[in-house]
Amino acid sequence: MKIYHSLEETPADFGPSALTIGNFDGVHFGHRRILRRVKELAGQHGWKPSVLTFHPHPASVVAPERAPALMTSPERRAQLMEEEGIAQVLILPFTRELALLSPEQFVQQLLVDRLGVKAVLVGDNFHFGHKQAGNTAVLTELGKRMGFETEIVSAVACRGRVVSSSGIRELVRSGRVSLAARLLEHPYGLEGEVVSGRGVGSRETVPTLNLATTAALIPARGVYVTRTRDLDESRKWNSITNIGYRPTFGQSDQLSIETFLLDPLAGETPRRIRVEFLWRVRDERRFDSPEALKAQILKDARTALAYFRRRRAWATGQATTGDRLSH
Repeated sequence: MKIYHSLEETPADFGPSALTIGNFDGVHFGHRRILRRVKELAGQHGWKPSVLTFHPHPASVVAPERAPALMTSPERRAQLMEEEGIAQVLILPFTRELALLSPEQFVQQLLVDRLGVKAVLVGDNFHFGHKQAGNTAVLTELGKRMGFETEIVSAVACRGRVVSSSGIRELVRSGRVSLAARLLEHPYGLEGEVVSGRGVGSRETVPTLNLATTAALIPARGVYVTRTRDLDESRKWNSITNIGYRPTFGQSDQLSIETFLLDPLAGETPRRIRVEFLWRVRDERRFDSPEALKAQILKDARTALAYFRRRRAWATGQATTGDRLSH
């Protein structure tokens, strides 16, 4: 995949392109439906399957008070788009100058003249241009005038709810990470550096990896079954993670994200990790002693191991009805 971070970086042969436009935060099930159609249409005509996305989020420029806490960095979004066969992504800096373009200027100057669009695919709630004046009807009309196809992809629903980034953010905030993973088609994750803790865990309970992250969206406090990935190597571990304020050791004002690996570390401690949240086990709570906390952590670990056994059983077709996980 080729990733460009400005119009100046984009080559003259960016087109001919089949292009979709949006923020794509999370790259969820509905986004993936559009991306797959972009790939399909591009393949039929020999065009390049492409994405135009923005950073920062447009709301942070035009209405900062409404800017969402994003689930994914631009780089992570591009990784997920590549899984769906997208060949090139333009991560365009969103500026006030860009926000002032009229819908016609946006399409002519950006899509047609710079990105060589032959087809533009967007969701049915797509708006663009100054004060969001452009919508799907405007885009369709401009496409007829300027020589490209327009395809509108309807929103999708899962379990009776429309799949949306805002809805998935609320699921993550409330700790419903297993349902969020279903709608994303991948687990929600936090990335960052492994940092030194206070050393209490390794002395009195169990050793953990302490994650420092700049992520804006953190799952609700509690204990989760997780998968931990080394961002610098290909290592990964089944794990269990606590998000909270360590009440057993005195209330802290700093949120901690502590991960206990269920698999052997086998090598040096990773420098950077991504912790992927699969299933919520319980709320965080205070224990009367470090020994009681350690016993609970080991119990949580057994719960997590049972979870992964059931996942393997379902993946291999060996599960029974009683093995079904509750989401």
